[in-house]
Amino acid sequence: MSKRADVSTKKLISLAPDNWVRWVTKIPDVIAGEILSSEFQWISRESDVLVRATSLEYGEFLVLNELQLRYQSQMPRRMRAYSALAEEKYNLPTYPVLINILKTTNEPIPTRFESNIAGLRSLQDYRVINLWEVDVNIVLEQPLPSLLPFVPILKGGENE
Repeated sequence: MSKRADVSTKKLISLAPDNWVRWVTKIPDVIAGEILSSEFQWISRESDVLVRATSLEYGEFLVLNELQLRYQSQMPRRMRAYSALAEEKYNLPTYPVLINILKTTNEPIPTRFESNIAGLRSLQDYRVINLWEVDVNIVLEQPLPSLLPFVPILKGGENE
């Protein structure tokens, strides 16, 4: 069963899915396809929003959008797990994006999961978007109606 926040994120992204995937991936020619089921039978939690996307340069791939109210230290491991599960389920490469809503630390937020056991390494890069660092003007310039509810917390959003 989806959580209310997950359903709301899906609705927000569906307002302008092409603009959303262009913004989170920084791939100018990417086109959003369907929003896929992000429920994974092996774990009880589902990812926020998984979007099938296509680009001339990269072909078909998935954009995994993980929206978090506050960053948590287990996110790098979770991003690795969700990316791997999405790739396994849909047999497509995954572009994972962690979007943090509220600032909780002044420490840099990791953009990679790394582990090493007996010389065997696991790596997962992912993009981090901290909404408090996003310029509020981008909402109207791109346009990104999906970010409208977040305007007050965006950089410069406190000014009318």
